[in-house]
Amino acid sequence: MDEDAQWMKSLTFAVVIALACRNLSPEQRRKGILWGVAGAVSLRVVLTVFAALVMNLPWLKLVGGLLLVWIAVKLMLPEDEEGHDIEPSAHLWGAVKTIVVADFVMSLDNVIAVAGAAHGSLALLLFGLAVSIPLIVWSSQLILHWMERFSAIVLLGAGLLGYVAGQMIFSDPGLLGLLPPLPEWSSKAAGLVGAVLVVAVGRWLEQRILARQDVTVV
Repeated sequence: MDEDAQWMKSLTFAVVIALACRNLSPEQRRKGILWGVAGAVSLRVVLTVFAALVMNLPWLKLVGGLLLVWIAVKLMLPEDEEGHDIEPSAHLWGAVKTIVVADFVMSLDNVIAVAGAAHGSLALLLFGLAVSIPLIVWSSQLILHWMERFSAIVLLGAGLLGYVAGQMIFSDPGLLGLLPPLPEWSSKAAGLVGAVLVVAVGRWLEQRILARQDVTVV
């Protein structure tokens, strides 16, 4: 697999973890990160084993990309005024669920490449995942620290998820079959549209929620 693509996916996964766990209490954050990573890695192994079957399904990336847009928007939002949870969840298992689902969706985009890089060896696949886990855990904790200090990091993280979602939707074989040949930069343009859409919708919903709470967004 392309090293830049793998680096981007690891960074995006770390951002998902940080966003999902940012409303957890300090003592629950470590558990949320560890359980979320463990669940996501386990699901990724299963998905990779059945990569060929999964990726032959048309419109799967389109549905996954739309789901990732929804997740990204929800991760931007604060808790509502009645105390009901809106992701990032104030509960440990809500955060773990968000991490696993988001990683599953993102894995649809490159699971065949992962399987190809492992040359059919499950042991090699597990080794590659094990090597990446410490970096993902460390980087997610670092991003969490930055989010506490700089609120703009939340917008950047959500925008990154929107970018990934836009490119995933645009790469769906079913959708591409309906479109005429497009230039190479169109994939990046789709990613930028996804990023802008997530940030705009998330910001608008955030303002509406905080307005009901008489809180000014800065």
